[in-house]
Amino acid sequence: MNYANPFNQIKTIAIVGISDKSDRPSYKVGKYLMDCGFKIFPVNPNIDNFFGIKAYKTLSEIKELIDVVDIFRKSEFTEPIVEEAIIVGAKMIWMQEGVSNEKAASKARTAGLTVIMNMCMMKEHKKIIKD
Repeated sequence: MNYANPFNQIKTIAIVGISDKSDRPSYKVGKYLMDCGFKIFPVNPNIDNFFGIKAYKTLSEIKELIDVVDIFRKSEFTEPIVEEAIIVGAKMIWMQEGVSNEKAASKARTAGLTVIMNMCMMKEHKKIIKD
């Protein structure tokens, strides 16, 4: 990453598309971020909780400030997530590896959000904390 450490500003992360199946990347990343001390908000209408943390159906159900919306959904499904992230006042959109949508990213940037696409939040965090 060629930009300043974004993790210094991050306390809360809404993980959209998180899975409760241990073989899924979203599960591994969610568990890692939790173990690193970030407050996570699991967002998936198909699960009740993630390690005992209440899961939300949508970002709008979360009644706390969201620093980052970490997206584990196919690229074509990101635009409504980004629109909702803007409405709830999130500060950053992070699209995981394999996820990118320039139209959604442009909307987020226009609204003042930082956007990272096609990168794994866990891998990038590990690189930074190693330095």
